[in-house]
Amino acid sequence: MNLGQILLEFFQSTGIAAITWGQALMLLVSCILLYLAIAKGFEPLLLIPIAFGMLLANLPEAGLMAPPVVQIAPDPITGELVSTTIENGGLLYYLYQGVKLGIYPPLIFLGVGAMTDFGPLIANPKSILLGAAAQFGIFATFIGATLLGFTGPEAASIGIIGGADGPTALFLTSKLAPHLLGPIAVAAYSYMALVPIIQPPIMKALTTKTEREVVMGQLRTVSKKEKVIFPIMVTLLVSLLLPSAASLVGMLMLGNLFRESLVVDRLSKTAQNEMVNIVTIFLGTTVGATANAETFLTVRTLSIIALGLIAFSIGTATGVVFGKIMYKISGGKINPLIGSAGVSAVPMAARVSQKVGQEANPRNFLLMHAMGPNVAGVIGSAIAAGLLLNLFGG
Repeated sequence: MNLGQILLEFFQSTGIAAITWGQALMLLVSCILLYLAIAKGFEPLLLIPIAFGMLLANLPEAGLMAPPVVQIAPDPITGELVSTTIENGGLLYYLYQGVKLGIYPPLIFLGVGAMTDFGPLIANPKSILLGAAAQFGIFATFIGATLLGFTGPEAASIGIIGGADGPTALFLTSKLAPHLLGPIAVAAYSYMALVPIIQPPIMKALTTKTEREVVMGQLRTVSKKEKVIFPIMVTLLVSLLLPSAASLVGMLMLGNLFRESLVVDRLSKTAQNEMVNIVTIFLGTTVGATANAETFLTVRTLSIIALGLIAFSIGTATGVVFGKIMYKISGGKINPLIGSAGVSAVPMAARVSQKVGQEANPRNFLLMHAMGPNVAGVIGSAIAAGLLLNLFGG
């Protein structure tokens, strides 16, 4: 064999020779997302693992998401049919089982509960209405997806993207339409990461400068007893009314009880740091890895991505519109920008309310006020998922 043949064979064995246009396009998309995360600071904790998982999944011949190859053949001694693993699966395939089996989402909720102060919601219970209004996008998109020919379970899984709550979207889809996990996971987490880009234009279009300038009064102080009782009561109330929401709401409230009881500091710190960081790495990377060119670049997948964006946009809009109604009813004491935080995405959506509010009025501090509907949105999207699971879970 001459040198030319050796070089040719080497080239043919590389990923460069095997790459398709679809994979090249997906690699480009992953690089753009990495740029947005690193250079522009768009939710890097989420976007970097998602984008890098996407990059890994589209490397030709790497096989990181390949399932194990199993052969069923007669045992040479007993003659019984037994399964033998011919090839082990890729690393990301095994990590993805935590998504597929619905394990990661409740663990993420445990961490979110441990990190989140429910005080603003307890201090201002009216925030629940804003959280509820922002869930309208879920049901509007569910109807739209049904009209486009998706089945009920598929439409429910697509609609839940409007809650802007990645773990909830994964949990519901893994139960109702596991074949859509890939596109729905990418859509849900991408929109969560891109909240600072998607929401501000909608918020500004639906509000006047006068409304955005409203400075809200200070929230009352919430006692420790209220903070301890709240997660227990919500768990009992929601789980008794809607048992299918118990795993998400229950883990969210358990994490919050760790935080507020002040007697299990180690558990609270573990849930809000090491555990949630590890699960986020696994979840983000494997969610990104579902976006391979073969399954992602199809009309059906792209329509799901588009419907997810519509759901998220409607949820933001209805939250702001309901905020405007509360602005009118309260005589101008409520800034309607906090309504957009009802789409969940804790605490990103609340930060966006704060940022847009401060652009209109530098004396505006809406963060804690927006955390009320933001927390209500998390609970609301979990309840909506439980309701859809009840209706279509069989």
